[in-house]
Amino acid sequence: MDITMARCAARTAFLVGTALTIAGCSTGPAARIGMAADTPVASLGQQDFSADEAEIYTLRPSDVVSVTVFREPDLSVENIPVGADGMLSLPLVGSLKVEGMTTRDLERSVTERLAKSQLIDPRVSVNVMQFGSHLVTVEGSVEKPGMFPFKPGTRLTGAIALAEGLKREAKLSEVAVFRQTKEGIAVAKFDYGAVRAGTMLDPVLLPSDRVIVGTSGLSLFWQDLIKSLPAFALFTRF
Repeated sequence: MDITMARCAARTAFLVGTALTIAGCSTGPAARIGMAADTPVASLGQQDFSADEAEIYTLRPSDVVSVTVFREPDLSVENIPVGADGMLSLPLVGSLKVEGMTTRDLERSVTERLAKSQLIDPRVSVNVMQFGSHLVTVEGSVEKPGMFPFKPGTRLTGAIALAEGLKREAKLSEVAVFRQTKEGIAVAKFDYGAVRAGTMLDPVLLPSDRVIVGTSGLSLFWQDLIKSLPAFALFTRF
């Protein structure tokens, strides 16, 4: 076996091994390959597919939020922007680093700080009034590739619709969603035919997600990896 063939074999073995590891990670339940439930399964790491933006959307600079403290109008603020540094300044609470928090996280943090300030039984509600950047990129075998604004709660099928649908030659089994997380790049592969049929999860998108139909626009590493992975509704980090 020459050097080129040896390298190819080694890379293939690595990719297959990676796929098997992902499909059956010993740190949790094995991913269900192929057909999947049409509702998120938290034990399989699918909570990020929830349509409840309060649970999945993380705040970022330029978002505009309202913070309401029940029966405390002097402590409530409306339409306050998150600073470029990710900070938010609130009455009695002071400055908070809110970038990366969900609205639920922020509610808990503000509640805890107000309780420490001796406010009795504070009740806090946080709402995002305006999203600073809510864009998804759709690439590959779609009629109109590009970057599109989308509404919170939009799913994969919605992103494909924004790109005016799939091309006739699109490989339905090679649809991937790339997502940047604090831990690095995460990718989930979907069988779009199963998604449309309702037998596989239709994931809720987050800002800056990248949807790719087919693999021709990817580097060789990602092409091989996507092709080697089974389709399952689970974001896997690299």
